Amino acid sequence: MTERTVTAERVPPAQLAPQLRDAITRLNRRVRQARPVGDLTVTQVSALTSLRLAGAMTPRELADVERVQPPTMTKIVGKLEERGLVLRTPHPTDGRQVILAATEGGQAVLDQFERARDEWLAHRLAALDEDERETLQRAAQILQQLARA
Repeated sequence: MTERTVTAERVPPAQLAPQLRDAITRLNRRVRQARPVGDLTVTQVSALTSLRLAGAMTPRELADVERVQPPTMTKIVGKLEERGLVLRTPHPTDGRQVILAATEGGQAVLDQFERARDEWLAHRLAALDEDERETLQRAAQILQQLARA
């Protein structure tokens, strides 16, 4: 056990929660800013990422996942479709609907964004000492556990 761990102040969960939430929010915001130069907005990248993670879905489902109004999602999808990053196909059972899916080009763009973000974070992690990186590795495991709960 390191001295840092031994001398760590015990913080009640009610006090830790806002500190942790703030740190995660700020880090997430900073990582999201580390992206390749391009004309995709954060909102467009988020919608494309949702399609990658959840698979094909209707525009309404995507709007719900992204927590935006359907007219807003229509504009986002339109821009992605113009760039060849999203493909619309007819719904198999409802002729009034379409299904959206990320194209190979959309997947490639997301891969590029992920590489840029990972490189940014890896560079920052390299500046930490071994104990700090070990602490963050354990914290990452705990955060994944919390996210699955």
